[in-house]
Amino acid sequence: MESVIEEEVPHLRRIKSYVLREGRLTTGQERALRELWPEWGIEYTDSLLDLDKVFGRSNAPLTVEIGFGMGKSLVEMASKAPERNFIGIEVHTPGIGACLADIRDHNISNLRVVHHDAVEVFNSMIPDDSVDTLQLYFPDPWHKARHHKRRIVKPEFLDMIMPKLRQGGVIHMATDWENYAEQMLEVLSADSRIENLSADNTYVPRPDFRPLTKFELRGQRLGHGVWDLMFRKK
Repeated sequence: MESVIEEEVPHLRRIKSYVLREGRLTTGQERALRELWPEWGIEYTDSLLDLDKVFGRSNAPLTVEIGFGMGKSLVEMASKAPERNFIGIEVHTPGIGACLADIRDHNISNLRVVHHDAVEVFNSMIPDDSVDTLQLYFPDPWHKARHHKRRIVKPEFLDMIMPKLRQGGVIHMATDWENYAEQMLEVLSADSRIENLSADNTYVPRPDFRPLTKFELRGQRLGHGVWDLMFRKK
């Protein structure tokens, strides 16, 4: 899944951790954007979301996913956990359209999507102490060493999301690039505000609630590894 942008240094230029590679919208995606956005889309604003109003209920735990790709796994998770609220943030228009269509097809009421830059969404729209689970699955690995600065998982990223997490809230990341997994582990382990949920302070088995994607299954057949990390806010 594609990730979104980050700030390298406050008030200086941003370094993007994604590149917009917009493909042509399918007819179904275009129709979904036109017809379904008013019901399940959240427009970007400079004001904090009223989550009770957005979802029409109070006190439901909130999962936020950054960079959900085409949304298949996010829709599956939402359908299997109706007691939770889900917000997905994605910058790629085809993914938004595909996710909206799946939300309709599965008759899901507990998922909303934001078509915008996640840094701006978190800074302007996500209330403090509101997120129970933050998900970042298969962000762009920027595998060339000279591009590692574009990777989203850095201390600055944690500084952005940490105020939004409730006490006991969980950060869950997954990647199929071992080098990136090692970097994620290093960054997360160095933050005293969170604790590793792994028994040996490394990686955790894939939890049942994270669906296997077609991409991941194909990688497994080719012998590729996948690393899950889960850290809890103290």
